[in-house]
Amino acid sequence: MKIKSIFILALMVVSTSVLAQQKGNPLDVQIRKLIYSQSAISQLYVDTVNFEKMTEDAIRGMLKELDPHSTYTPAKDVQSLNEPLNGSFEGIGVQFNINEDTLVVIQPVSGGPSEKVGIIAGDKIVTVNDSTIAGVKMSREEVMKRLRGPKDSKVKLGIIRQGVKGIQTFTVTRDKIPVYTIDAYYMIDSTTGYIRISSFGATTNEEFVKATDYLFALGMKDLVIDLQGNGGGYLQAAVDLSNHFLNTGEMIVYTEGRSVGRHEYRAKEEKMDIGKVVILVDGFTASASEILSGAIQDNDRGIIVGRRTFAKGLVQRPIDLPDGSLIRLTIAHYYSPVGRCFQKPYTKGDKKSYDMDMLDRLNSGELMSADSIHFPDSLKYTTRGGRIVYGGGGIMPDVYVPLDTAAYTHLHRELAAKSCITGTTLKWIEKNRKRLTKEYDIDAYRKAHAKWLSGKSYKVEDIRSGFERFKQDFTVPQDMMDILIAKAKEEKIEYTDSAFQATLPLLKLQLKALVARDLWDMSEYHEIFNTSSEIYTQGLKALKNEELFQGIHSN
Repeated sequence: MKIKSIFILALMVVSTSVLAQQKGNPLDVQIRKLIYSQSAISQLYVDTVNFEKMTEDAIRGMLKELDPHSTYTPAKDVQSLNEPLNGSFEGIGVQFNINEDTLVVIQPVSGGPSEKVGIIAGDKIVTVNDSTIAGVKMSREEVMKRLRGPKDSKVKLGIIRQGVKGIQTFTVTRDKIPVYTIDAYYMIDSTTGYIRISSFGATTNEEFVKATDYLFALGMKDLVIDLQGNGGGYLQAAVDLSNHFLNTGEMIVYTEGRSVGRHEYRAKEEKMDIGKVVILVDGFTASASEILSGAIQDNDRGIIVGRRTFAKGLVQRPIDLPDGSLIRLTIAHYYSPVGRCFQKPYTKGDKKSYDMDMLDRLNSGELMSADSIHFPDSLKYTTRGGRIVYGGGGIMPDVYVPLDTAAYTHLHRELAAKSCITGTTLKWIEKNRKRLTKEYDIDAYRKAHAKWLSGKSYKVEDIRSGFERFKQDFTVPQDMMDILIAKAKEEKIEYTDSAFQATLPLLKLQLKALVARDLWDMSEYHEIFNTSSEIYTQGLKALKNEELFQGIHSN
């Protein structure tokens, strides 16, 4: 022990001597300091030390002193972090919800492994490999962990199905399950298409082309792109989408940093035959979404409608570490075609203040009135068409839409928070699924939709006719409202009759939209529920306003 201590002391003396000699290389000195410190703790500290945690804390500590978007992800979380952007994961292929501690299948993925063995919407998965998952208050994350697994691995599911006695057993062979970044696409009217993009991932451009092919076949000329709540993703995905709207050579975005230099992205593909373009944005529209919006606005290609965007103008590069963990390190700013940086101001090391920005916007009155937003003249830019745009804090829309604070009542928020709304839909559909499936030709829809997804010929009327009847004729019945009121009572939610009446219109619209989602898909959900959005409504008005499109070029 004495010899070991003498050796360590000698190592420390030598290290100190080396540090003193290396003053001409500051970076090398700091690296040696870190190695020296960890070595000293390892050999001399009085108690046992968790060096894995210490290393991770050190990395987080370094990144914390940088910008708010440089982050560290442990190896165990890297896969789940990347899945939404990479386009697929491996599992059984079902959309599900958990209602009263029971997993209810909303829809099996078309052509996926669960559909292939006969699992259908409304099935309740109660066991996984003979382990009970129903009625045990298992978290959604734990349920997903049990259902997912490597491709070609098998999992045995115990399922309860309405009208069938006992528990049925299905053995599902896991496969790659696509993760879509486009939530919805449909025709608003005979010439106007709508596409909602939730993030920018590896398959976004492919999904966009497929969606526009469908809309073109239905007569689309103009397009509304919904980027509300889209937090961004891959820069290249935003560049690929921008290509479809701009002339060859027009600037999309450029990036520049201390060590990476300037890199320009310009349109280089033949653009789509799309006329007017309106993009819907809000305070949670960020990053890659701002790239697409900025390219459209700066090139005078379309109109932006909504509220000022999030304002993230920093580019991260993923850096893989030896143990599988990951650093996302900010290496550059990105700039719009006219040269504006969208990044809002921040203080290094003060992420708390940065995260309070949206609350600050609310308190300042910005979300209620455009007059509360002030950009300095130094951040003023002019597009080629003569429009004034601003940098230094997100994208200011061409048509500002104030936040409607009365849209969601306190009662509505409480019902949603305690899952009364989704729970009501699941329970009511369970009782009425057979009738609804027949009444709205759901089987014909599913067959036609599967053909569409696989590139085979299909009949549009098989996809749309049942839903068109539902959209026009369906009203929320009293027995559904009775279920909701009973659930509210179970959750001890108190309310007055006036509060209930004030909540009722939006509540019924949401219930109808959720029924549509269960019977069809997310496109039908948004087609119904979008009518409650003021940004959506104002976007459609802007599309018809010829004055707004003066100086805006379209195909």
